[in-house]
Amino acid sequence: MSATVSNRPLKVAIAGAGAISQYHLAGWKQMEGVELTAICDPVPEKAQVKAREYGIARTYTDFAQMLAAEKPDAVDIITPVGTHAPLTRLAADAGVHVCCQKPLCATVAEARALIDYVGERVRFMVHENYRYRPHYALMRRWIEEGRIGEVLHARMVVRSASCFTADGSEPFLLKRQPYLRQFKRLLLFEVLIHQLDAMRVILGPLQVQSAQVAQVNRELAGEDVAVVTLAGRNGMTVVLDGNISAPGYPPLPVDRFEVMGTLGTLVYDRDRLYFEGSPEAPALFDLAKNYQICFTAAVQDFVHGLRTGEAFGTDRLDNIHTLELMEASYVAAGVPIPT
Repeated sequence: MSATVSNRPLKVAIAGAGAISQYHLAGWKQMEGVELTAICDPVPEKAQVKAREYGIARTYTDFAQMLAAEKPDAVDIITPVGTHAPLTRLAADAGVHVCCQKPLCATVAEARALIDYVGERVRFMVHENYRYRPHYALMRRWIEEGRIGEVLHARMVVRSASCFTADGSEPFLLKRQPYLRQFKRLLLFEVLIHQLDAMRVILGPLQVQSAQVAQVNRELAGEDVAVVTLAGRNGMTVVLDGNISAPGYPPLPVDRFEVMGTLGTLVYDRDRLYFEGSPEAPALFDLAKNYQICFTAAVQDFVHGLRTGEAFGTDRLDNIHTLELMEASYVAAGVPIPT
């Protein structure tokens, strides 16, 4: 494996200048001792816009050319899922550490093949940011402290109008990422994989028991409704219930996560975390602010791991278990997995 980056400036290159890149870039600009040397996108104008906005010196349209010319310490891959594996292979071959946007690959088999190919030559993290959200981090801490006792049951409800508008205008998610309209696996693959990761880190290992998927927006190639039942340790029952074409809800998903234990029930609902029936004041969260915070925290974890050699929270060997839950949900729902 390449040497740990210690106190010298960390040279980072960016692959991808699409809609989500602004949140990654804003996180990178908050890191001390980091130099964003270049950004690459097949559409040169997109890379140039982001370069001007974030003070990046050079732009490229070819990823391999950028790696050869810049010789970065690390690369942040923020590109469509089909490009993740080939770009990561190029980076690993060049001895460049990788942070790769989720989902890592289209299938578990492809992800395992990529992980095996990279091996221990470079550090390799998946940018799965939901577990870094302050409310989920606090839930995890309170549960680990035993404040609700042994967990017996949990239910996560996720709602948004991301893929639906009552007036017929272009829905938020499809306007921001129009290619998602053609995804044959949509809600679980693109959205609920976040919640599956957060639930797994908060509740411990989970196994899919059953799943159903459906459509509200019939113009989509994939599902916008899903219900998944899972089992956890010591007989724990878990439900994930998602709908991203829900009339009346905001364009970005809002969550309600109820965790019942032997001593009490902990509830996160949109912007507050509280103990059901307790006089204790709820913990309140600024959702707009926290949207960026979790991107920044993921970048910070990547930088910290590179500098110290410590494991990433969402290391590729950890994230593969989240990908397995997502894929197992589709199998349980009878949705074919690409081969």
